[in-house]
Amino acid sequence: MTDSAVEVPAGEVPVVEDHVVLLEEDGRPRGLAPRATVHTEATPLHLAFSCHLVRPDGRVLLTRRALTKRTWPGVWTNSFCGHPRRHETMEQAITRYAQRELDLEIRALRAVLPDFRYRAADASGLVENEVCPVFVAEPVGGPRPSPDEVAELRWVDPADLDRLVEIAPWALSPWAVAQLTALRGTHWLSTSGEGSSLSSLSPLVSADDCPDGSPVGAGDASRCSSAAPSGTT
Repeated sequence: MTDSAVEVPAGEVPVVEDHVVLLEEDGRPRGLAPRATVHTEATPLHLAFSCHLVRPDGRVLLTRRALTKRTWPGVWTNSFCGHPRRHETMEQAITRYAQRELDLEIRALRAVLPDFRYRAADASGLVENEVCPVFVAEPVGGPRPSPDEVAELRWVDPADLDRLVEIAPWALSPWAVAQLTALRGTHWLSTSGEGSSLSSLSPLVSADDCPDGSPVGAGDASRCSSAAPSGTT
């Protein structure tokens, strides 16, 4: 799923052009829903991605979500996230969001957590429920963020980012905390280090359940939504 276009069963058509791909529990596409209204207190499982941008000097881009965002407004998080559309590959979707949200090109894209999955609720009760492969890329040039998407941004030293996750996880989005915790101790910061090329990724599969019932990849309970605070942002 991460290296090929998303295909939806015959008979399913986009409700609107800007849609998300709904998923069965085993990760198979089952339909489409408008992106603008899919997030509720009972958000269905759907396909997404997270991308962390790393400069050649090793600094990682954190962005603060715009105050007008429907979910987690004003919360600091990873560089950018998004949802691939039907017939769109992950690489195409990530490139599209990098241009739309940060007005930049990317290179050296690779997957570091291809089976990441999480469920979390924000302070208002709105839920994210995503199969969300995690990628790392190198930016080409400097970001020029869209104010509709990004309120602020900072290039952060990785050691400072690790400390932030440890002492103030509530300051970041729950998915960023879970991802950074899972990536600790790996060579994910190097765009030529550990990770999977897009052409070698195996399909996403159903994973073990967390103690709170929210599924997560690789059977790692430390990556459950319960491992990161929800409803505190």
